[in-house]
Amino acid sequence: MTTARLAPRTALFLPASNPRAIEKARGLGADLVILDLEDAVKQADKVSARVAAVEAVGQGFAASLSAIRINAIDTAEHGEDVAAIAGSSANFAVLPKAESAEEVAQVARALGKPLLVMIETPRGVLGAAEIAAVPGLAGLIIGTNDLAASLRLPPSSGRAQMGVSLQSVVLAARAAGVWALDGVFNKLDDPQGLAAECREGRALGYDGKSLIHPNQIAIAGQAFGPSEAELAEARALVAAATGGAERYDGRMIEAMHVDQARALLDRAMDYAGSDDFLA
Repeated sequence: MTTARLAPRTALFLPASNPRAIEKARGLGADLVILDLEDAVKQADKVSARVAAVEAVGQGFAASLSAIRINAIDTAEHGEDVAAIAGSSANFAVLPKAESAEEVAQVARALGKPLLVMIETPRGVLGAAEIAAVPGLAGLIIGTNDLAASLRLPPSSGRAQMGVSLQSVVLAARAAGVWALDGVFNKLDDPQGLAAECREGRALGYDGKSLIHPNQIAIAGQAFGPSEAELAEARALVAAATGGAERYDGRMIEAMHVDQARALLDRAMDYAGSDDFLA
C-alpha cells in the first residue's frame, strides 16, 4: 500500500537528458515530475542522463515531488539505473513495462523507495492485481501508447477500445490501496481533447494524468481536482450529516457518502505543499 494519502493529479514526464526542460520544471507546479531515462532518451545519452537525473532530484523541484523512470528489466541499463536511483533523493522510482509481481518485487527491494509501476502490455494488464499488491508499491500508471501498440489496435482506434484495460488497472489499484494514474494525451495542440480525456479518466476512477508537455498541467490539474460546486456540496453534506442513514437534499445518505465527501475535501488541499502528501 502506498505511503502517501493524496495522489498526484499531474505527473509530468520529461527527458533526463534535457537540462533546460529540467530547470523549467522546477517552477511549473506539477504535482509530480518524472525524469525519464527510458524512451525519451537516446541510447548514446543513457549514462549522462542517469547522472543528470540523480543530480536534478538532489537539487529538488520546489513543491513538486520527483521520480525517475528507469529502463526496463530486460535492458542493459537497468541494473545501473537501479543502483543509482536507490541512492538518490528521488521520492519515487518508475518501472516501465512491468509484467509480473515477482519482477516488480525484486526491483522494489533493490530500490528501497516507493515504486510506481507502468502497465503497458497485455500481460501487465492481466497481472495488474498481483503487481499492485507488491510491498513498496505506490501506484500504477497505465501506458496507453505502448498498450495500444501491443494490443495491435489500428491507428484510428480510440480509448474505447482499451476500456477493459483502463478499468482493470483502476480495479487493481483500488483493491491494493495504491494510486492509479492515467496515460498520456498525445495531441499537444488540442486542449479541449485533453480536458475531455481527463474528465473521462477521472470518471473511470483515475487519480491523475500522465503528461508530456507543460501546457497540459493546468488543464489536467483542474480536471482531476474537485470543482467549486463539488466542494460546496461536500461541505454541505458533511455539515448536515448526523450519523446513520438519513435523508439529505432529497436523497438517502449514510456514512459511506460522508466519507466520500471528506475525501473530496482532502483533494482540495495544496497537493504538492501539503504535509499530508507524504504521510
